[in-house]
Amino acid sequence: MPTIEDIILDKDGRGISALRSHLPTNFCTKAAQLILDNPGHAFICSGFYILAAGAPETDGPPGAYLLGKTLQALGYRVTQVTDIHSAFLYKDLPTPVEVLEFPIADVEASKGYAQEALVKLKPSVVISTERCGLTAKGRYLNMRGKDISAFNAKLDYLVLDHPNTVGIGDGGNEIGMGNLASEIPEIPSLPSEPTTVTVSRLIIASVSNWGVHGLIAALSLLSNRNLLPSVEEEASLIRNMVDKGAVEGMTAEQVYSVDGFPLDDYAQCLTRLHALLKSERLTSK
Repeated sequence: MPTIEDIILDKDGRGISALRSHLPTNFCTKAAQLILDNPGHAFICSGFYILAAGAPETDGPPGAYLLGKTLQALGYRVTQVTDIHSAFLYKDLPTPVEVLEFPIADVEASKGYAQEALVKLKPSVVISTERCGLTAKGRYLNMRGKDISAFNAKLDYLVLDHPNTVGIGDGGNEIGMGNLASEIPEIPSLPSEPTTVTVSRLIIASVSNWGVHGLIAALSLLSNRNLLPSVEEEASLIRNMVDKGAVEGMTAEQVYSVDGFPLDDYAQCLTRLHALLKSERLTSK
């Protein structure tokens, strides 16, 4: 039987799995345990701006929303954190979402806003999935090396100023991938100038939404209940966000696809994780 990590790193088209040896073998379980060890209020950061489309992508917010539902089922208060370019994706969803729209501002103002949010809302854990992270040069770069700094609120400071953090990434430029900032440039297909923003626990996956699935599967195993969404629920969610304006990250087209995977192919990861949990005889949620 494949492991959670085997499943979420399958169909790797970018070379991200070359970094696997630098992480614990059960990195999803490690991240899930950190979350369960810190009950209370979870911040979930996401939203990646696609320059060619002037719109957010389909990888990130769907996973953030589903993770939020999972954590609510486990008793957490959840706040989705994003900026003006992605906040609209969280409106009119099946389950109402608490959203913190972080302003796009300079470094000092962003640090101040982050500190204010941390003090006022007191998150017990901060999670980031598919959210571009600052590089050593203080820039935000997409996978093509294009500077997208003007379109990114600096959510990084919510992560950098918190002791309990989880990052999920699939390319090397996402918040949390700073844990492997020295190793990423050694992989030719990954960024030469990766993010340097680090986290307590890092999850890598072929698609960041799949990394969220892996985290939910690990939370399920630790909680002895299947918390994964159904394939139909996630497909409906992605269609909802595409209809609002989200685009495919690879092609910048407004289509029902995620990182080059049409929904039928994309769903195979979730289907395999359900099979894994079924083999463990978990009760349904």
